[in-house]
Amino acid sequence: TTAAGACTGLGVAPNQIGEVYGIFKAYTTRVGSGPFPTELFDEVGAEMAKVGHEFGAVTGRPRRCGWLDLIALKYTCQINGVTQLMMMKGDVLSGFDSLQVCTGYKYKGETIHHLPYNIEAENVTPIYTEFPCWKEDLTKMTDPSQFPAELNKYIDFLEKELEIPIKVVSVGPDRTQTIHR
Repeated sequence: TTAAGACTGLGVAPNQIGEVYGIFKAYTTRVGSGPFPTELFDEVGAEMAKVGHEFGAVTGRPRRCGWLDLIALKYTCQINGVTQLMMMKGDVLSGFDSLQVCTGYKYKGETIHHLPYNIEAENVTPIYTEFPCWKEDLTKMTDPSQFPAELNKYIDFLEKELEIPIKVVSVGPDRTQTIHR
C-alpha cells in the first residue's frame, strides 16, 4: 500500500494531496513469513508481543516483534512522501532495560544505510543504536510535557534521522491516550 494508491484508486490528482500522514509503531512487527532483520527471538520479543497484544484477531497467532528498523521506516516515508508521523504503542516499550534502533545494516562486508536488494537474514545484519529506556507508565499521561526524558530523546532521535516531525504519540489503546505534540 502506498499513498499514491489514493490518487489512482480514488481519482485524486497528486497535486491535490497536501499532507501525508505516516503511522508506525515504536517497535517493528511482522505477520507471516519473510525477512525481518530486527526480529527478536528472546524474552524481549515475547514481552513486546504480550504487552502490545500482538496476536492475530482471527487466528490468535503471535505477531513477530523486533526493534524499530529505521532503514525500512525511512524507505517507507520516502516512497510515500510522508510529511508527518504518528508513533503508536509508545507505552509498550516502558520498562525495558534499554532500547535498540536499527540504524544501518552490515551487508556483504559493508555498512549500508539503505535497503539492499536482498534483505534475507543470511545477507543482512542490523546495526543498532542503543537508548536508555523509560521506566514510567505512560498510559496515564495526557500531555507531552509529562513524557520522561528518555522517551523525548527517543522521539527526537527519530525525528532527526527521518527529517519528519512526529506529531502524535500513542500511549495506550484508548482515544484519550493519543497525545498531540
